Amino acid sequence: MANNLLLPNQRDDYDSPWKEAIEQYFPEFMALYFPKAYTAIDWSKPYHFLDQELRSILSEAENGKRIVDKLVKVHLLDGKERCLYIQIEVQGNSETDFPRRIFICNYRIFDKYGKPVASFVILTDSDSSWRPTTYSYEFSGSKMTLEFDMVKLLDFEPRMEELLASDNAFALVTAAHLLTQKTREKSLERLDAKSQLIRLLYNKQWTKERVRELFRVIDWFMELPKELEQQLQTEIYNIEEEQKMKYISSIERYAMEKGWSEGLEKGMEKGKEVGVLEGMERGKEQGKAEGLEEGLLRGRLEVAERLVASGMSKSEAAVLAGVSVDMLE
Repeated sequence: MANNLLLPNQRDDYDSPWKEAIEQYFPEFMALYFPKAYTAIDWSKPYHFLDQELRSILSEAENGKRIVDKLVKVHLLDGKERCLYIQIEVQGNSETDFPRRIFICNYRIFDKYGKPVASFVILTDSDSSWRPTTYSYEFSGSKMTLEFDMVKLLDFEPRMEELLASDNAFALVTAAHLLTQKTREKSLERLDAKSQLIRLLYNKQWTKERVRELFRVIDWFMELPKELEQQLQTEIYNIEEEQKMKYISSIERYAMEKGWSEGLEKGMEKGKEVGVLEGMERGKEQGKAEGLEEGLLRGRLEVAERLVASGMSKSEAAVLAGVSVDMLE
């Protein structure tokens, strides 16, 4: 099989995984990338994402090719300021006017809230020489300057082993992003890298929910062509069998990768409703339970039929959906 199999989409999805990961693991994001700021924040108090407010600010600012913007209200430990507004921007490519845009967003946030604003930037581009950290202008003794903290993701490449060994969720997110860039248009290498990351994820002594969330992030980053998706499913199945542990059901995995989440939920819900109604009509709790079980089975069967329709063999679809092959005959 050629190593340059075309991906379903020419552009890897960096926006969604970054957005979800920052929201889920904000303290770990700050700890990994901006440790000095992390130690100054009072994490015993709640922090708040102000996405709607930021959109109203950015709608008036100049648009750039950013991956994600976040505005977070936090409390500090020093007692000097009751709260601080943190502006986060993940930038995917070099842009001449980028520092000016950071400056505009910074002062508009300050103007809106009248509180200190700290700007933090993650640069995910491949230009190692592009490292903006300031914006300033001056005239005749009058000067305005903004300095912002910047992290270049490329600087983590030599630290890949450290990232993979870390218990910080964003270390794994960083590794996934770098490996996605490294394996662009190299599908077999991406399959190998993605399989290794998933195996590593399963080996972590983390909660089921944490594993599920980070699986989604890795899956979003490292998209594979259809021909290799089924190989990955087999690899994940083998990992789960080895560990006798299922963090993510086969149906959930396939639904996520195919974008069938909504359809899957509808199918399963429909099955539940049918089962409950049949059970209620029997007028007995036993009948209700039996009806519910039958409804769930119908939902799984519907999923299996969709998998077969997409080109998967009946035996593979039956295993993924948790039904017998005979039911698909």
